[in-house]
Amino acid sequence: HSKGQFISVTVIVAVALCIFIAFSMMSINIRDSVSYYYESTNFNDINVKLMKIPENALERVKKIPGVKSVEGRISFDVPLRIKDSTDEKVTVRIMSISPGYEAINKLYMKSGKNISSINQVIILDQFANARNIKPGDKVTPYINGINQELSVAGIAASPEFVYLMENEQALLPAPEKFGIFYVSKEFAQSVYGYRGNYNELLIKVYDDKNIDDLAEKIEKELNAFGVKQIITRENQLSNNVLNQKIDGIDKMSSAVPVLFLMVAALIISIMLSRTVNNDRIAIGVLKALGYGNVSILSHYTKYALAIGLAGSAIGISSGLLLAGFLTRVFIEFFNIPVVKVNIYYSYIFYAVILTSGFCIISGLFGARSVIHILPADSMRPEAPKSGKRILLERLTFLWRRISFSWKMVIRNIFRTKKRFVFLVLGLALSYSINVVPLYMINAMSAMFTLQYGEYQKMDYTVDFSRPLTEKSMLEIRKLAQIDRIEAKVEYPFELQNGWKKKTVGVIGIPKDTEFYEFRDKNDQKVVLQDNSFLLTETLAKLLNIKKGDYLKVKNFIPGKADVSIKVSGIVKQYLGINAYMGIDSMNKLLLEEGMVTGVTIRSNDNLKESLKDIKNIAVVRSSVDIKNSFLEYMDTMIIAVWFYMLFGGILGFAIVYNSTIIGISERNMEFASLRVMGFDKMDIYKMIVKENLVMAIVAIIAGIPIGIGMIGLMADAFSSELITLPIIVEPRAFVFAALATIVFVAAAQFTAYKKIHNLNFIDALKNRIS
Repeated sequence: HSKGQFISVTVIVAVALCIFIAFSMMSINIRDSVSYYYESTNFNDINVKLMKIPENALERVKKIPGVKSVEGRISFDVPLRIKDSTDEKVTVRIMSISPGYEAINKLYMKSGKNISSINQVIILDQFANARNIKPGDKVTPYINGINQELSVAGIAASPEFVYLMENEQALLPAPEKFGIFYVSKEFAQSVYGYRGNYNELLIKVYDDKNIDDLAEKIEKELNAFGVKQIITRENQLSNNVLNQKIDGIDKMSSAVPVLFLMVAALIISIMLSRTVNNDRIAIGVLKALGYGNVSILSHYTKYALAIGLAGSAIGISSGLLLAGFLTRVFIEFFNIPVVKVNIYYSYIFYAVILTSGFCIISGLFGARSVIHILPADSMRPEAPKSGKRILLERLTFLWRRISFSWKMVIRNIFRTKKRFVFLVLGLALSYSINVVPLYMINAMSAMFTLQYGEYQKMDYTVDFSRPLTEKSMLEIRKLAQIDRIEAKVEYPFELQNGWKKKTVGVIGIPKDTEFYEFRDKNDQKVVLQDNSFLLTETLAKLLNIKKGDYLKVKNFIPGKADVSIKVSGIVKQYLGINAYMGIDSMNKLLLEEGMVTGVTIRSNDNLKESLKDIKNIAVVRSSVDIKNSFLEYMDTMIIAVWFYMLFGGILGFAIVYNSTIIGISERNMEFASLRVMGFDKMDIYKMIVKENLVMAIVAIIAGIPIGIGMIGLMADAFSSELITLPIIVEPRAFVFAALATIVFVAAAQFTAYKKIHNLNFIDALKNRIS
């Protein structure tokens, strides 16, 4: 007799367990796949970037206690010549590889073969797929002013680039614009002018528990060779992004199911409390025949448990199917060539126990009034609740103007205040769930607009392949029509505040810059000051630093001492984490006077074409390229939005449908009396619609602060070192969420019409057990 309600609540439980099983197993399967991939390819534990280190100096590192193996390599970025294109700027990173089974960061060959001659290259598969490059093709990197034609020997994956990003400043992967070329050590050293030397070290350790201490020992040992940066596996860009994504899956696998189960428990509790109230005569008869409270309570609890077990069966089976699919999609997105998909039965056990616990507790809570039903009292109809005038009735001038049907709606709401409040909270939760995905789209769009429209206003960013002097700007001016050009210095330094430390790119820019605008948390402009830092909010949080504090700067450059620099301001930045200084102060305190590592430019010219033959230019990035990458990413975000809104819709539908059915079942006599008074079925249906409309409006109003709170939690949960989601509360997101909520409420209301149409009002007046 209540299969509609049973099914609707079962669907909520099934969705909760489907998410729990799918995301939990997805997370652990991904971690297993990644661990296996890293182990089989001997992924490095520490990466050291240096100015130059001779090959014979590697023995000094091998002798450090805790170091398992060391390997040197050459790495540098160069432009790639593209056929049939005059304006496309593509950058590739040339990396030397070492042959052998014990090599660090071994490549996972997907097609072709290993390098057998000096003029051959292996290409990272993301880049090869994006540009349709196959073994046997020819590629032409532009190295030190010379076009070097290389033959593609093979296509391979690398554990170092499961998430292919050029650097921490890149917004999103752009595999068609940036790739990795693996060449022989002899070729790399020859064309880069580093014969017998390296500019990077790959290190494996015996135990990674004290890897930070070991990194410090390595730095001290290599200080004379110009250490630029030491990166542990935890902070390696690709691995860091991957782990943040997995952590996000873990959060969703625990938070969302509990949310759904709480709503299901709320509905079960309300539903059983009304059922017990309708069955009070039958309960009295059973108690008179000798049945105890425990037996009768267990009868109603079994109904709740049946919902839990049915939902568990559907949710777990669908979750298992979905877990394998989602794991493969995630693995493919992150370009991990090995997949391990296993079933972990412990999660199935946890799911059943968790669901059963929720349902049993909600069943006992909903049916608790059984204890107070006495056999003698139950033989008589339940005494009506004492009524009194509500506040609105005392405002006679207003009450007289309200129609009869609206008066009944208002009175019924005040008659069942507790149930109304519970239902409003549940529907408000559904509404707030609809708000969150709409916020995500607005936040991503706003993040891009603020970052590249207000905080950074340049058209092009040009990075040099090696540090140059400010005279380089004069040469660039001669090659293109440039409205404004500014020098910049970007160099990695380790910033320390007590025991907290972080290696980040410190950026030096002119004090009178027109391309960078800094704002604090109060949206007030902040200006650069001499001999001081501006830190981004995320970096300040990581280092637990405040405005006015001093940071110790650990300088890896030979001959440069560590210094303490004052933090003059904390500024907003939504992409990456950096410290900013005036370029003159930065060169004086940390580097060399007159040093420049790149420029920022405002120009209407196509600088990619104008600067393509400049020898010392490594990368030319335009804001248009970043925008195009962002728009591609937004397409996938829209799909996720519909997915999240479906969750909110399921909750809203189930809440309204169940509240309507419960209301109809407990008000049979009332509706039958209305029929006798001349109301038809449509009049009664309209009255119920009005009640649900009031509930929906109140829920939407109550859901606004809940939605704002969830936005804050979501922004905090999904923000990382690379991306900081801005907390932007736009009215249109709440309006669209309200429209979606009303649509689901209307759908639930429509399905309840059949229940009204089929009511037998004559039987309802007979006041008997059916």
